[in-house]
Amino acid sequence: MENFPVINLESLNGEGRKATMEKIKDACENWGFFELVSHGIPTEFLDTVERLTKEHYKQCLEQRFKELVASKGLEGVQTEVKDMDWESTFHLRHLPQSNISEVPDLKDEYRNVMKEFALKLEKLAEQLLDLLCENLGLEQGYLKKAFYGTKGPTFGTKVSNYPPCPNPDLIKGLRAHTDAGGLILLFQDDKVSGLQLLKDGEWVDVPPMRHSIVINLGDQLEVITNGKYKSVEHRVIAQTDGTRMSIASFYNPGSDAVIYPAPTLVEKEAEEKNQVYPKFVFEDYMKLYAGVKFEAKEPRFEAMKAVEIKASFGLGPVISTA
Repeated sequence: MENFPVINLESLNGEGRKATMEKIKDACENWGFFELVSHGIPTEFLDTVERLTKEHYKQCLEQRFKELVASKGLEGVQTEVKDMDWESTFHLRHLPQSNISEVPDLKDEYRNVMKEFALKLEKLAEQLLDLLCENLGLEQGYLKKAFYGTKGPTFGTKVSNYPPCPNPDLIKGLRAHTDAGGLILLFQDDKVSGLQLLKDGEWVDVPPMRHSIVINLGDQLEVITNGKYKSVEHRVIAQTDGTRMSIASFYNPGSDAVIYPAPTLVEKEAEEKNQVYPKFVFEDYMKLYAGVKFEAKEPRFEAMKAVEIKASFGLGPVISTA
């Protein structure tokens, strides 16, 4: 198995630009994931984010998780658990409107640091979208515009901790899925591993690297590129030792953004064979995804295609998650 792609963003400045752009292109086409180093977010700042996140878990969430495990009898399970994940999480919303001031139990320092982190990640996400545009032959700003909707993109963060698990063979940290949205930026624990992606039928570890940001592509980028880039199934394996920190930020389309393949990326052959991805409103896709997140993505695309066809015949949108 070839090495997991690691991209040094500083290499874009100067003679290494062409080779770096080629590495990004290959990662998007063949992995759906890559790891960024020298991405412009200061390492001391990332250390502060990590320290405050781990402190918050210890002080506010660890005991709650233990109580949840006890109440559901998860420590003594004998058969595989398929309807729960071994994770403690909370969510922050940044765009179109922040909810950070309303999230309970956050110290002011942590609140302010996470606000600043969101701004840095938003800037990085938009820089990456333009690099993707360049590689795809799309005009600069095309992907950002495609995500925009009437109120701009949706941007939020899922803060997760994966505590030590006594039965990692029977319960996943996070079950296998693809991400519904656009571009995902992950700051993960550099000591405790667990994140894996599916490549060529095999589960591959995403290596924990200090101060790196892991990038993966969501379903919407697969649709916009008409399958040239693909969202990739991934999961978290629970570990018996150590608590793994994961801060995943999702730069997604606005809820009313209309998502469809970029016309210049739809090849004539694909059109003739009806291999064109569907056109839909992002919020409609999310409603469908909510019920089938841990199932294959292809039926989701087919369901949205069926909605598109019904709408074109004036039958109105009908979504069923059955």
